[in-house]
Amino acid sequence: MSIQFEPTSKTGEPAEISPLPSWKNEPLLRVEDLKAYFFMDEGTVKAVDGVSFDVFPGKVVGIVGESGCGKSVTMKAILQILEGSAKIVSGKVTLRSRINNQDPNSPEELLELTQLHSNSRQMRKIRGAEIALIPQEPMAAFSPVHTVGSQIMETILLHQDVSKKEARQITVEVFKAVGISMPEQRIDSYSWQLSGGLRQRAIIAMALSCNPRLLIADEPTTAIDVTTQAQILKLLRKLQEERQTSIIFITHDLGVIAQMADEVVVMYLGMVMEKGSVQKIYKNAQHPYTQALLRSIPSVQSASHVKLPTIAGSIAHPFNRPSGCPFHPRCTFFMRGVCDASQPALVRVEEDHFVNCFLFTENSSAPAEISVQVPPPMEKSL
Repeated sequence: MSIQFEPTSKTGEPAEISPLPSWKNEPLLRVEDLKAYFFMDEGTVKAVDGVSFDVFPGKVVGIVGESGCGKSVTMKAILQILEGSAKIVSGKVTLRSRINNQDPNSPEELLELTQLHSNSRQMRKIRGAEIALIPQEPMAAFSPVHTVGSQIMETILLHQDVSKKEARQITVEVFKAVGISMPEQRIDSYSWQLSGGLRQRAIIAMALSCNPRLLIADEPTTAIDVTTQAQILKLLRKLQEERQTSIIFITHDLGVIAQMADEVVVMYLGMVMEKGSVQKIYKNAQHPYTQALLRSIPSVQSASHVKLPTIAGSIAHPFNRPSGCPFHPRCTFFMRGVCDASQPALVRVEEDHFVNCFLFTENSSAPAEISVQVPPPMEKSL
């Protein structure tokens, strides 16, 4: 499905493109009740089970949760790059796509990505140009037998009408933008010749090379040291502000989310447990899982020589998914005959704040609120 919006002048000729007031408050990407399952010999794994969220222009959405909660699979489903055994069984992913990727003022169309074939020309056009991915491990993402520059140039040549010489110059400029020193020399280096921090900057350069409107950062700071992590986060925030790029930031580090995100989506076993603004989630968390995650964050105010609070138990095996609410075996507010009988639904507790918990159904009381100190803005903390 696509709906084209192109203003015209009174003479019938195409008018100068300008931001449309009716689109001002519309999301760049809308995910609605997305379900992606893995069909295997051992059984069916519901990796993504009814996920919904919006990404607005120029905003950062943080996806947080323990390993195995379906964060990365959700992003792969959006990009249609799921493994062979996986399939999107239902749901919609709608993107506001530019008709001309190389023109920032191009008229837009609404594309339902779930209706496109994963290998279609239109889907391949969207990947890299409209939506770019920063994968978890740059060492595995880059080919070891080609220079990083040649791989980035290949992306540019695929999506832009430029010569090889122009593509090389664009690569050098984007290397400079991400803070890679001696870009004219680094462009001819192999990934295994670069340090971890430089590889991370190079993979960010590849993602930004075609000026995408949406950047998916899948745990971009997992395999690097704390100092380099701070530099990468500061770089991403700087580039996001300069280019007004929307970002989906996937991580299990709540401290990173507090510094980077405008909106937060908390996932558990493929489902959204809670979502809202970063201020509401951190200062007024409502779901027991979110509260437990926040209590486990180290704080300078914590007593010394005292163990951090932990969440009892562990995330369930995907082939042994609990009935009812997936978090109920570990929940301190578990209600027998309720939480284990059926799945709750997302309930609006206040404006732009939703919770997926039976504690917020009619005639029920909410869990006690907790006070969590939000880390200061990044420009002050780095």
